[in-house]
Amino acid sequence: MSRLTDYRSIVRTAMATTRTGSTRRFSAAERDAMVAAGIVSDGEREDVGAGRRFTVDEYLALGAAGILAKEERIELLDGEIIQMAPIGNRHRNSVNWSGDLMREAIGRRAMVQVQAPIQLDDATMPEPDIAVIRRGSINDIAPVLPSDVYLLVEVADSSLEFDLGEKLARYAAAGIPEVWVANLRAGELVVNTEPEGSAYAHVRVIPLDGTVSPQAFPDVALELADFIPAVD
Repeated sequence: MSRLTDYRSIVRTAMATTRTGSTRRFSAAERDAMVAAGIVSDGEREDVGAGRRFTVDEYLALGAAGILAKEERIELLDGEIIQMAPIGNRHRNSVNWSGDLMREAIGRRAMVQVQAPIQLDDATMPEPDIAVIRRGSINDIAPVLPSDVYLLVEVADSSLEFDLGEKLARYAAAGIPEVWVANLRAGELVVNTEPEGSAYAHVRVIPLDGTVSPQAFPDVALELADFIPAVD
């Protein structure tokens, strides 16, 4: 089985699997705080306990009210607040090196943000590990939208199936032009381009000894071994 066939199998399996146990739940005290802050009505209090979905505005309001703590590793997907796995040392190093190399190579032609939100629609605000986006002014307070994005990078170990399944499908549906998934398990990079519906029409796998260039910046060539650690 080729590596590309293997990844397509992972995607099919991931999309057919119901995600369980990763949605952020709220205590009675937190639901009371939502009502007090005017984020939900008193009549919706029990709906929150039963898994009510949130808009981006409500999600941000939960953070502003202190109901969602700054240190929580969470993101909003289709109205669900998803809890992300803790970041291990290999994941951290890959993210740090990716961001550093991108900034150095791309310079002032784009902004490189690390683990910060982008808004895909009114109910979806993920936090990709790396986002290469259009430069805005210092006073621009608008959210980062799909039209602002050149490239997203997800670093994946325990989250590989999720990143290649649900998350990648949302990026494609939003029209994100290019997504890299760094597979720390295998020491390789999955490059996804040409979004069509909820999938990418062009997928290629680059081994650890290879190089990769963002399609928006073809003059930039990054060696995978410089930002993906070797497999133990």
